[in-house]
Amino acid sequence: MKIFQCQACDQPVSFESTSCESCERRLGFVTGVHEMSALEPSGDGLWHAYAHPGIKLRFCANAAYDACNWMVPEETGEEYCLACRHNRVVPDLAIENNLLRWRPIEAAKHRLFYTLMRVGLPLASREEYSDGLAFDFLVDPAENQLEGPPVLTGHDSGLITLNIAEADDAERERRRVLFGEFYRTLLGHFRHEIGHYYWDVLVRHDASLPTCRAIFGDESVDYGEALRRHYAEGPAPHWEETHVSSYATAHPWEDFAETFAHYLHIVDTLETASSFEIQVRPKLRGAGEDGEDGLVVIDFDPYRAGDFGRLIAAWMPLTYAVNSLNRSMGQPALYPFKLTPAVIAKLAFVHERIYAARNTLPSAEAGEDMLKAVITGLRQRVAAPTT
Repeated sequence: MKIFQCQACDQPVSFESTSCESCERRLGFVTGVHEMSALEPSGDGLWHAYAHPGIKLRFCANAAYDACNWMVPEETGEEYCLACRHNRVVPDLAIENNLLRWRPIEAAKHRLFYTLMRVGLPLASREEYSDGLAFDFLVDPAENQLEGPPVLTGHDSGLITLNIAEADDAERERRRVLFGEFYRTLLGHFRHEIGHYYWDVLVRHDASLPTCRAIFGDESVDYGEALRRHYAEGPAPHWEETHVSSYATAHPWEDFAETFAHYLHIVDTLETASSFEIQVRPKLRGAGEDGEDGLVVIDFDPYRAGDFGRLIAAWMPLTYAVNSLNRSMGQPALYPFKLTPAVIAKLAFVHERIYAARNTLPSAEAGEDMLKAVITGLRQRVAAPTT
């Protein structure tokens, strides 16, 4: 994510800021320009944004819960922002612990949506078609000593479900250790589950499906049996050479979702590095005397880098540097993953599908009429189910 600044006083502000610490102006995120903006009141609960003059905006309804700082154009008549309107179920916010958990969940989800908007992917809601993107944030019945199945984080035909206990750091760490994971965060959950959604959108009925199967495997193999075998037997030996994580070995769908998540990790983190104009030049034996060998300058927009090789050329030395810095502080590696040639090929496939969608599908900010027309056309063209 890039660096944001208050347009009134140039004070750096965070993506989650609601007011400037320097000039104390109200702040809000304006999706049309992907900017945190200083605001000026315009009466009747409306605001003018420094970053997007000429239109009147209101805060998303979830700002009342201190859970959203995104703006909604007044002319749309929408109550919720582009990210919050995809919520189907939220926990009972009258219960304080639910509200305390829901806020960091929304913060992570909004970061996800920022990245999806920047890469230009479509974000159709359930109001637009039946298996559009939606979120259920649920409390596990056992927490309230109620009967019922446990809430499992997952994806089903556009619906992403998250157990809000994942917002508790201690509980999430317990589960990370229990499942033998290197990495487990709220943002990581969202990026993984959205990968399942975009497999449906970008691959399931696309001409690229045979290529996807050649790279990731045949997704038509029994999913339930594959998961049962994975949890009972674990991954095959030397899985690190072909998969980005142990869980990615469970089934081709999980492999795609894990790879998609890592693609989002890469572009978002590289944008941050670019905003700070980070240069990496490891001092290694054998480097040329001119001092230029090994120099990596991250000075480009990763969301507009059509050449995937450029992303990887910047990502590998950057992760080597930040992992080394973390270990110097006694912390585990920030990015504890190995990108082999096989994994990079999978990431390149994801990159290609995203760029193809950018050219053929309307983005999240396209007009609703255009979005519905394209989706209808796609559904008519690919009505036959995959076998």
